[in-house]
Amino acid sequence: MEVGTQIKKFRESLNLSQEELAEKVYVSRQTISNWETGKNYPDIHSLLLLKSLFNVSLDDLLREDIELIKNEIQETEIKKLHRYGIILSILMAAVVISAVPLAWLLDLYAFIPWGILVIITGIFAYKTEKFKKDNHIHTYKEIAAFMDGRRLDGLETQQEKGKLPYQRFLLALASALITLLVCLVLGWWLLPK
Repeated sequence: MEVGTQIKKFRESLNLSQEELAEKVYVSRQTISNWETGKNYPDIHSLLLLKSLFNVSLDDLLREDIELIKNEIQETEIKKLHRYGIILSILMAAVVISAVPLAWLLDLYAFIPWGILVIITGIFAYKTEKFKKDNHIHTYKEIAAFMDGRRLDGLETQQEKGKLPYQRFLLALASALITLLVCLVLGWWLLPK
């Protein structure tokens, strides 16, 4: 973290010793030393006092650290979306693949474990969609850009928003066809022969 370098730079520009700065922000000299060497990070109260004392904005005081924090948050969010995608894919495959074997093995009781699996899949689908909505990513192109650690510009975003109605229709159609196929296969297996 670079805040220690900034504190030292601003402290020296005001010709303050570590001890004098410590008195002004109500901490020990050792605390100032720890901040400047990067061993500790100032709490929000101390940051506000330092900002006022140095007569700078928090952005100036935390400039490099803000970029590091943003990058860390973005990496965490990308990993989260990736994890949700993998889990959702596995669950959706399990729902489709397990329907016929469960029906064959358990007859009508197959709807209990299969229904539980469908509910769990629905929960993960909801979490994934909520994550995408919270991060303003709706289309494949926006997801790909997000996974690369960037955002689309204004024109690209508008173009992607224009595609949403068509994509939703195609998604609904594909879902209906898959459901119909699963129902036909289940019906074929469950009908007495």
